[in-house]
Amino acid sequence: MSRNYGLGSRDMSSAGRIALDQATGRGELSFASVDAIADRFSKFASYAKAEGIGRMERIDADQVREYGRKLADLVQRGDMAASYAQNLVSAVNTVMTQATRGEWQSVSPTRECGIEQRSAIREDAPTGFDRQTFSRAMEAMRESGMARQACIAELAREFGLRSKEASLLDTRSALAEARQAGTVTISEGAKGGRTREISLSSATQLEALSRAAGVQGKSRNLIPAEASWREWREGALRDGREAIQAHGIDGYHDLRAAYACERYETLTGHAAPVMGGHIEDRQADRDAREQISHELGHDRIEVVAEYIGGRGT
Repeated sequence: MSRNYGLGSRDMSSAGRIALDQATGRGELSFASVDAIADRFSKFASYAKAEGIGRMERIDADQVREYGRKLADLVQRGDMAASYAQNLVSAVNTVMTQATRGEWQSVSPTRECGIEQRSAIREDAPTGFDRQTFSRAMEAMRESGMARQACIAELAREFGLRSKEASLLDTRSALAEARQAGTVTISEGAKGGRTREISLSSATQLEALSRAAGVQGKSRNLIPAEASWREWREGALRDGREAIQAHGIDGYHDLRAAYACERYETLTGHAAPVMGGHIEDRQADRDAREQISHELGHDRIEVVAEYIGGRGT
């Protein structure tokens, strides 16, 4: 086999860019993210070259962990932001996953490299929390021919789904599962491939699934049969986001935060911190965050602060 997994360049940085461009062509990465990932990977390529590693085939997880630990030292000294250090390691994972056709075992920037966790605590209430505002936005979208995009927004608001998860969900099957088992299984489009079950907790969830199943019709999911995921994401889905924003809602992700805040109040009996609530019982607060973390498709409760606010001291 030729150097750098046959990607067409003997230069590791250039080969990484080629791998990313190929992934973009398959609709696996967005055009907007490729430049940033390629730039970050080039920094690892320079590091690897200085360490005497000149080709991708010689890169292994131990070397990436060592690279990440050096970045962690920079973060500790205050010379680099934790978020940027994590992105540098993530870029290596992304490129190597593409270059090895999925055989690469990703290295965790936090757990394995020791880069401190990002700190992003929501301070503003979600713009999509108010039910009347949300309903008016959905009605307007349907009237303007954006029924599919309205369904995506509703699934984000009622189940906390990411826009990709909602787009790829077979809502007809999900509706049948919800009626029979009281749960909805999320697998397609899930971040990190983590399948999860969400238990029904309100009547509005069934209503949203029923509407989505009607719009989906005989298609596999909510993406029109004639469109690829990339075409949908960069076209109609983006148009839907702009329509939501025109009604004062920040976007699909903000609807996930609205879902999280509503769930927190249901689980604890108190408003979420970002909604002006106070933590009355720290164990109940922690239990609620663990549950919400699972429902949102995350693997650690610290992330929930980005949706509902922090725990205070």
